[in-house]
Amino acid sequence: MPAATTVTPTDAYIEDFAAFVQASPSSYHAAAEVARRLEAAGFDRLDETAEWPAAPGRRVVVRDGAVIAWVHPEGAGPVTPFRVLGAHTDSPSFKLKPNPSTTGDGVLQAGVEVYGGPLLNSWLDRELELAGRIATDDGELHLVRTGPMLRIPQLAIHLDREVNKGLTLDKQRHTQPVWGVVGGEDADLLAELARFAGVPGATIVGHDVLVADTQAPARFGRSGELFASGRMDNLSSVYAGLVALLAAPVDGGHVSVLAAFDHEELGSESRSGASGPMLEDVLVRIAAGLGAGDDERRRAFAASWILSSDAGHAVHPNYPERHDPANRPVLGGGPLLKLNANQRYASDAVGSALWSGVCRQAGVPTQPFVSNNAIPCGSTIGPLAATRLGIRTVDVGVPLLSMHSARELAHVDDLAALGAAVTAFFAPA
Repeated sequence: MPAATTVTPTDAYIEDFAAFVQASPSSYHAAAEVARRLEAAGFDRLDETAEWPAAPGRRVVVRDGAVIAWVHPEGAGPVTPFRVLGAHTDSPSFKLKPNPSTTGDGVLQAGVEVYGGPLLNSWLDRELELAGRIATDDGELHLVRTGPMLRIPQLAIHLDREVNKGLTLDKQRHTQPVWGVVGGEDADLLAELARFAGVPGATIVGHDVLVADTQAPARFGRSGELFASGRMDNLSSVYAGLVALLAAPVDGGHVSVLAAFDHEELGSESRSGASGPMLEDVLVRIAAGLGAGDDERRRAFAASWILSSDAGHAVHPNYPERHDPANRPVLGGGPLLKLNANQRYASDAVGSALWSGVCRQAGVPTQPFVSNNAIPCGSTIGPLAATRLGIRTVDVGVPLLSMHSARELAHVDDLAALGAAVTAFFAPA
């Protein structure tokens, strides 16, 4: 008989992370899946329009495609600080337009709008699905996903002999997916969505529906060390925060918070984005439940931390010149500490010291990330949250290759190490 295979903590982490990604084809599904898992573990789902309990406990609230959850520990008082893991639930993709049912030369097509900054070529010739939410005329919202249904076909090389010298895609003309062929009756894409949601097609009055890749995550490489999946930017951080919050102590000296925002890929300016009021709303209400007045709440914020976790770039072996010559983060080298002189990331010396201590406590390595001066640096929710709340913030995340591709690449050890580091961040000091 073959020898039994030992399942390591990393193996278990990666297997469940893959399941989480597959359950989260849109930001709305991701927020719902976080809430579902937390409720199954005993967290109470709260309504923002209701009065919230002041007693210790574990709670979660969902606002559209964002979710915030927290552990209110025993003994917490008016100046008890917060420890917040900030992440985002959305990923670059395409969003369904109004009047999305179109036809062209005998095929059915879906009218879509580019969402964020995807690597457009990575979405070609892949089996895609529609996923998100629809609103019906009774005021209800319904999650919907279709499974494999669409494809954006690339032009054959026979019709573009120069394509391998550089592919140029027009966002309007070349990215509209096909989902069938014209038949004897009108095809209505919204009616198809209604069928998947189990509601009458005529009742749909609004939709927030995006395109998602349907290929399952895969582990591969010489020793199974590589992991490919869609939406790791930034479900890798959402999942790390979820795992950490489930392990957060109920008797710690701070309130542990997972804040997973929507719309980061668009700039975060929405009611459920990091520039919006959601996190402040929740923290203020928690503080009020702890008996904090304005002065005590500000004292609590001054002693608090936000760990802003979002994916960053590993050095690309085929394009080494695109990276800083001295700071060379690699796959498998540990989660990143993200730094930028122009405050595109919120990390500073004090935050660097905190992150170093968290990683040391978790027993995982870390590596610095800084951009090449000649290439503009991206940003994330860290500076936005720090500016809005005045809470000291540090930016971190897993290193990826193929960021913003339909299918990104990571090292399994980095993914598991991020979960361990965030768990240590929530642990008592």
